[in-house]
Amino acid sequence: MSQTCLLCERRRARRACPALGEQICAVCCGTKRLVEIKCPSDCSYLKFSQSHPPAVIQRQQERDLRFLMPFLHGLSERQQKLLLLVQLFLRGNRANEPALHDSDIAQAACALAETHETANRGIIYEHTPASLNAQRLAADLTALLEAQAKEGSRVLDGDAAVVMRRVEAAARKAGTVLPGSETAYRSLLKRILRDPGSAAPATPEDTGGSSLIVPGR
Repeated sequence: MSQTCLLCERRRARRACPALGEQICAVCCGTKRLVEIKCPSDCSYLKFSQSHPPAVIQRQQERDLRFLMPFLHGLSERQQKLLLLVQLFLRGNRANEPALHDSDIAQAACALAETHETANRGIIYEHTPASLNAQRLAADLTALLEAQAKEGSRVLDGDAAVVMRRVEAAARKAGTVLPGSETAYRSLLKRILRDPGSAAPATPEDTGGSSLIVPGR
């Protein structure tokens, strides 16, 4: 009797997964690799996927890069690093929090951009997004920036405003040109950015060939 996949419980299990110690199907192996499954670096399926990404993945990579490059144009090196920091935070899972949609990201980023733009003019006023989820995200992003200052990397209001405007614009536009509807931007970040808590190497499916967003690549 053939074994059923441990993950989907529907398809026939044909691949021995070294991370789970069980048999899983090829579909779950391909779609959940390094997303739900913490694959060891010596997994043969992982190595093969890194060397031979399917055509559909290559097309996705090209579409992702075409979408991202305009939002990187004109940023200073300091702003690029800040954008990467913010996007790494946004791609992460938020424990015990409601699902984060792109509209929440856009609202939070807009409010923070307005706050830093106001501060850059010498006026201290905290702008607040409308939705509760966006308010929570704005508070978390503020804490992220404050943590950078405590570590000795002071974030200038002008830089923060520019970066938050880029995040806002990307979050608003993603759903119109990328798959994923309400979470197209977050899905993009999960594809192109490696989870900083993962020791496993990033695969082309998840990162577009790089663990970082690098202008000109």
